[in-house]
Amino acid sequence: MNLTESQPLLTVIVAVFNGAKTLQQCIDSVAHQTYENIELIIIDGGSQDGTVDLLKKNSEQISYWVSEPDRGIYNAWNKALAQATGDWICFLGADDYLWNADVMFKFAHSLNSVQPSMYVAYGQVMLLNDGGRNMYAVGEPWENINERFYQVMCIPHQGVFHRHALFEKVGDFDTSFRIAGDYELLLRELKKSKATFIPIIVSGMRQGGISNKPENTIKTLQEIRRAQKMHGFKFPGRIWTLAYIRSYIRTWAWKILGERCMARLLDTYRRAIGLPAYWTKL
Repeated sequence: MNLTESQPLLTVIVAVFNGAKTLQQCIDSVAHQTYENIELIIIDGGSQDGTVDLLKKNSEQISYWVSEPDRGIYNAWNKALAQATGDWICFLGADDYLWNADVMFKFAHSLNSVQPSMYVAYGQVMLLNDGGRNMYAVGEPWENINERFYQVMCIPHQGVFHRHALFEKVGDFDTSFRIAGDYELLLRELKKSKATFIPIIVSGMRQGGISNKPENTIKTLQEIRRAQKMHGFKFPGRIWTLAYIRSYIRTWAWKILGERCMARLLDTYRRAIGLPAYWTKL
């Protein structure tokens, strides 16, 4: 598996379904890396929008791809894991992309310094609006967020590198989850271990669309709570509880006041507590 100690093999896994509009940028961001020890695995869920044509066109840049119906993103990721041979594995969406041509070179160098007892390393992710413009980067050092992580997902998964051995240790993704399967898998390991933070922007991640609707935040928090119960966290913490209450308030206020008005109010509140604007920039 290890090509050399100083040049670990990195696997990039992409799950896609009808992602023809953005998939080429994702593929190019991997293909144009200055770091050569990368394998790209793409699992398509049976797209009908030209995605398969893109996969065929870029087949020389892809180590493995398949197009067939699946049972959601975590089932697709598990299929990819069965093909992955990298020392470290990261996951991108079809509308995400590696941040610049040197990011894998820089991250690979930093991964060599990660203690063997640590199975998770992560960097930052730049949030982008629907038009592709930069909003702000997310991702903080583990010592700043470790207690918060046990209540909400605060590690940007598009910036996470998992040791291949992690999946041998804790298993694959739980396909009973639809939204928070990445959180549940990380919780299996990090409830009794630590993650290593590497201050490098790994990828760009588009925001907007259905995933940012307040009602979907509620569904995400419900799945996060289910994961916590599975791992012995009997009672919800203060951070999770407040996030759940805020999501319910946002959902009803969104319906009553409308999207534009609510977006302005939410960002006024964010600025008041020292956070950058988010909702008005989507």
